[in-house]
Amino acid sequence: MPALPAATDRAVALLREFGAEGIAHPGGTLLAHLRRVQARLARWKARPALQLAGLCHAFYGTDGFPTALLPLDRRHELAAVIGAEAEAVVYLYASCDREATYPALHQADAAFHDRFTGGSFVPALRMRRDFTELTAANELDLAAVDPAFRDRLGPALLTLFTRLQDLLSADGRLDCRTVLATGRP
Repeated sequence: MPALPAATDRAVALLREFGAEGIAHPGGTLLAHLRRVQARLARWKARPALQLAGLCHAFYGTDGFPTALLPLDRRHELAAVIGAEAEAVVYLYASCDREATYPALHQADAAFHDRFTGGSFVPALRMRRDFTELTAANELDLAAVDPAFRDRLGPALLTLFTRLQDLLSADGRLDCRTVLATGRP
């Protein structure tokens, strides 16, 4: 695993190279959003690989944000910068078919549906936790910077993260309640 500050600097340089600074996103630019997600994960005391995944989670696009910075056949380039463990979390996050995956994610044997391959599998507990923690950090950033988003989706997200609370860190659970239930960023 690369050292966090050096890997963060290299990841930010790669994000800039692929235009994340110029892509509009709630709260400013895609790069600003990605940095806020990484910072939220750091506040939750996430391990370095998950923080790096938070910084890079949109590299392949997502089910909710289709703009990809890097095609899937170049995953090795991202892995070389942030490490294979962090890149695997980025891929998992990007590949999620949310509609098919979210309803049963709280179940230990629930299938995770990959929107890129059309396949499904049951991820290990650590990957389910990483996915859930990253999902919460991402959605909470959007809710914190966009009151209309929070008003529209906050109740459903609070229900989702309450159902998934056993997969979230204590700091993540508290932040979900604070941002989604009270509206405080």
